[in-house]
Amino acid sequence: MSSSDIQSALIEAAAADADGVCQSQTPGGAGNLTINGALADGGAVTFDEPRQVTITGTGNEAGKTFTITGTDETGAAASEAIAGPNNSTVTTTTYFATISQIAVDAGTAAAITVGSSANIAGVIYRGALRLRGMYVVNGANSGVVTFREGSAAGDIRMQYRTSGTAASTEFPSIPDYGIRHEGGAYVLFDQATMASMTVFYS
Repeated sequence: MSSSDIQSALIEAAAADADGVCQSQTPGGAGNLTINGALADGGAVTFDEPRQVTITGTGNEAGKTFTITGTDETGAAASEAIAGPNNSTVTTTTYFATISQIAVDAGTAAAITVGSSANIAGVIYRGALRLRGMYVVNGANSGVVTFREGSAAGDIRMQYRTSGTAASTEFPSIPDYGIRHEGGAYVLFDQATMASMTVFYS
């Protein structure tokens, strides 16, 4: 295959923002939260890269259910119901690309915020591809970067561990014919372990 068939994708995400979706608010009863954080646009959020969502509160909201609605890393409609925090932060398992609504089933004991986490599901390409190579800028922590096919919950096609040396670079080795991903390729990582990645694929 000639080099002209090779495509590239830059995977790089903004820092996590604990109130980037919803600024501090104390709902008095069941209903929708106001999506008014720095990441909001017209009452909705579109993330730069799909990521998990955090809910933070100082009160005991463990008996409340928060339902987040939007789309996931594949572009499909997504919704997740999650128990509230108890003087802590809780995190979704779903990676949201967009958020259109956040509802709570009862009033909260104290103020809560909703934000973006540092857990990313970067979209390389949503169609079939072969992973050919990559250039990585590491974060300060050593951790595992995972490539999955089809979705963020799909089969693992490749994993490697970062060095943990901030701003260092590396070129993880890929077999000659590349690594096949059916139905799309997604790279899962924590921003503390990887700052950015340029992926080459065909």
